[in-house]
Amino acid sequence: MKPVYLLFAAIALSATLNSCKQSAGSVTADYNGWPTYAGSKDGARYSESEIINTQNVVGLKQAWAHSSNDRDTGNRTQNQCNPIMVDGMLYGSTPKLKLFSLDAATGKQNWLFDPASLDSTAKFNPMFYYKVNRGVVYWQDADGGNKRVFYNVGNKVYALDITTGQPVAGFGHGGYLDMTENVGREIHSFVASTTPGIIYKDVLIMGVRVAESDDAAPAPIRAYDALTGKLRWSFNTIPHPGEKGYETWEDKNAWKSLGGANNWSGMSLDEKRGIVYIPTGSIGGDFYGANRKGQNLYANSLIALDASTGKYIWHYQFVHHDLWDRDLPANPNLVTINHDGKNIDVVAQITKHGYIFMFDRTNGKPIFPINETPVPTAGLPGEQPWPTQPIPTLPEPFARQKFGPEDVTNISPATHKDMMEKYLKVKYRTMFSPPSKDGGWIFPGFDGGGEWGGAAVDQQTKIMYINSSELPWAQVMIDVPKTDNNDHTLAGAGHALYNQRCIACHGADLKGNGSTIPALLNLEKKYTFVQAKNIIDNGRNMMPSFKAIPEGEKQALLTFLLKLPEKEATDPVGRGGPASPTAVKSALPPAPYTMAGYTRFIDKDGYPGIKPPWGTLNAVDLTTGKLLWKVPLGEYAELTKKGIPITGTENYGGPLVTKGGLVFIAATKDEMIRAFDKKTGKVLWKAKLPAAGYATPACYEIDGRQYIVIACGGGKIGSKSGDSYIAFSL
Repeated sequence: MKPVYLLFAAIALSATLNSCKQSAGSVTADYNGWPTYAGSKDGARYSESEIINTQNVVGLKQAWAHSSNDRDTGNRTQNQCNPIMVDGMLYGSTPKLKLFSLDAATGKQNWLFDPASLDSTAKFNPMFYYKVNRGVVYWQDADGGNKRVFYNVGNKVYALDITTGQPVAGFGHGGYLDMTENVGREIHSFVASTTPGIIYKDVLIMGVRVAESDDAAPAPIRAYDALTGKLRWSFNTIPHPGEKGYETWEDKNAWKSLGGANNWSGMSLDEKRGIVYIPTGSIGGDFYGANRKGQNLYANSLIALDASTGKYIWHYQFVHHDLWDRDLPANPNLVTINHDGKNIDVVAQITKHGYIFMFDRTNGKPIFPINETPVPTAGLPGEQPWPTQPIPTLPEPFARQKFGPEDVTNISPATHKDMMEKYLKVKYRTMFSPPSKDGGWIFPGFDGGGEWGGAAVDQQTKIMYINSSELPWAQVMIDVPKTDNNDHTLAGAGHALYNQRCIACHGADLKGNGSTIPALLNLEKKYTFVQAKNIIDNGRNMMPSFKAIPEGEKQALLTFLLKLPEKEATDPVGRGGPASPTAVKSALPPAPYTMAGYTRFIDKDGYPGIKPPWGTLNAVDLTTGKLLWKVPLGEYAELTKKGIPITGTENYGGPLVTKGGLVFIAATKDEMIRAFDKKTGKVLWKAKLPAAGYATPACYEIDGRQYIVIACGGGKIGSKSGDSYIAFSL
């Protein structure tokens, strides 16, 4: 549902390429190359290159374009990849998760790997490719004899030889890791990797995405030998008996039944100290926590671990007993600031609700005071909301923190009247109001605020640049609908399973929610049994894979959704006959409440129902904690023509900041990439992309020429899909 992901490898890039000079296990970053996700293992998204600067950026032109011919028509595929550049070669993924190697100066393809070529079921499975990948990891051993790229495809992490583009036979299971293994128990929901892991010496550290329902899989942080794929260490994010944090759980068997607390958004690494910083998500299920009373460690936390051993160092929890899907959305940023007259190495973590929390990297001590603030506690029956939540005094928030009636859109009198009526139907307006049947506003929305694109930090000025969507979402809880206890058919069992597994997104009426969550009415007119089952198994866009649930459940669900006669609920590809209604038993405990749907507050014309700005780019001084400037990010040209000031748009993907005085960012629904003056927030250059660039740009130099590269995948929030990488240069 959430959208529904770092390395600084031991490589030796040539001086000719002006890249990072390093040896195995010892790295000195000069920020001129882009050898890792986010540019460097500290998550900076910063480049020291200044060939392109505020004076000449107006002359920036397209240098090359690479198209994979790998998209679908409409908006069914995405590409969120932040590519890396090593030794003059660019590595990235296509919308259908093939991995390529390109000449980084020309865009000419060197090789292409298609994971479907190694999967015998792919030819039966048109949904094989509908997954997300946000980047890749490069590694070479100490003597340079082994060089490989790791990348994620669903629950597999492939290791490819950089020369041939083929899986390394001696790694893991003949070239890949299976992330459903070594999780501690049998699982019945999906596990996948979306954001790349991170390398420390010869250790590949990985997180995963898991379901957000009550049956979510456990998600330990796991580290693997980069040469062999052998598991080196594992850290349980829901502590087991005898582990630190176990004593905080009221239910001492929580580790046996609960899941989540997963790292899906990436990590950052202090390579000198050997400390990896890992942000985590919430415990499943997201919005009703009667079965997980307490603070729920180590969910919604930043965890500092010894990168060699996985040993706990410190943690901080940002949301206690999360009931609002406030996962930590991006890898943190490492930077050194001067505080109280001392240079301090800090870690800065952005959040969905628009805050930046800063800590001493070594001990987790806050740089600025954080107040445990009383919040409402009137929850649903059985629920026990935590009475306080941490709010930082500084840095200043980068997103608005309240949504009152005075903030409802006034784009026109008629629209204001309509949206005010809808606004007043949702009762609670205070952040951290517990979920209820009367509803509450999630603002910033479920997608942030801060999101997986992350933040950029200028390593010279210590200024953070971060984009934010400013769109309210409604959180309204409902009773799980009762089904007919006398209906003993397979369709009846499927209806009950739908109410447990699917209703929160697709709704009790099966009408979905706009272009993001499609309606399931009349599904039998769109899909065959096999096609619909492939979507369940592999997911699509925001919908995750549900391949791990029992086959009998899938047959029951599809019998209900496709209105099939009982005898036709079989999988022709070959996994047996129809299930018996009495044999269909969900692993989920009965839940009394569920959310009515993921509902954006959008008017009839598709515009946010709040006064602008609807998307912003922000500059925050991490030394003082002060917000320096805020400007709209993105534009609806048709509104500008009417004389309405630029509003900004909902945005996905992150910024890149350069020593040349620029912040580059795409991310917007209007399919533009822009360069802002990093001192003032003024737009200095922009260019139209073939599809929206819902990704973070990469930056590097080759032969004295600086390149900015962006993946143009579109496919979100109604945008058309694309399959291009575009490189810009002078």
